[in-house]
This record gives sequence, structure tokens and C-alpha cells, in this order.
Amino acid sequence: MTAPSSPDNKAENAEVIARQRVMRVLVQAPDQQLEDLYEKFADKPDWTFARKPETGLVMTRGRIGGGGAPFNLGEITVTRAAIQLESGEVGHAYCQGRNQRKAAIAAFFDAAWLSEAHKQSVEANIIAPLEQKQLTAKKDKLKKAAATKVDFFTMVRGDG
Repeated sequence: MTAPSSPDNKAENAEVIARQRVMRVLVQAPDQQLEDLYEKFADKPDWTFARKPETGLVMTRGRIGGGGAPFNLGEITVTRAAIQLESGEVGHAYCQGRNQRKAAIAAFFDAAWLSEAHKQSVEANIIAPLEQKQLTAKKDKLKKAAATKVDFFTMVRGDG
């Protein structure tokens, strides 16, 4: 059963989708690029760890053909962190791999994005440029794949 659709639900959904986008862009950014952006970020608010970075394993699951029965594919290493700004916003990050610094920086930017005082700056100077680079890289990868595509066809033989 789903909740009735209301303007509040739609606004909440839009906010959730926007935050998911921000978190995705941050964790998909290359480690060094995120580090450089953090160092260049002006007017960093004071923050503390709400949860210090921790590294652990997560079981990944797969489906054959995307629709078969789920099966355990294997474990991957994931690092998580939570940052609380002095103004109270809490940011979270779960990053593939063991880079605790990256998880902390991603959580910092998530918290800063939640802060009204820093949201526009984070969006304009961090999220938008990272997202643009990621989209460009994805398009380049798709172009390379398209260049190797082979179209198979059957020629029709004439009667006779």
C-alpha cells in the first residue's frame, strides 16, 4: 500500500532524490579530485565526526539477466563515515574501498550541502563540476563502446 500523494510527499521525494544525486556524485568522484576540492573549499564550517570512518565488508547480490533469482555474488570493501557540522547538519557517506579520508570528505560535503549557509556554494563549486566530469566520462565511454559495435544482418537471396 502506498501513501496518498500530497504536495508534502512530492516535496519530500524531490528532496530525497536531490540528496541521493549529491551522495552519488560525491562517492563516484576520484579520491584525489575530492581531496583537491576539499582543500580549495572556502569557508569550511567546523565539524566533528558523528561516526568515525569504518571499513567493513558488504555482500553484493546479483541476478542472472537482471531478472533471475538473486544470488550472493561476493563481498566488497566499503568505508562509511558521518560528519556533524557545528550548525547541526549531519552528512553521511558510504564509499567502495578502504579510503577513510574520501568517506570523511564525502560526508562533509553531504552535511555542507544540507546546510542552508553552504548549500549553494557546495552545489555550484563541488557537485555541479563533479557531475559534469562524470557525465563527460560516461559519454566518452559510451562513444568508445559504440565504435566497436557490430551490426549483424541477413541478406535476402533473390529467387531463382
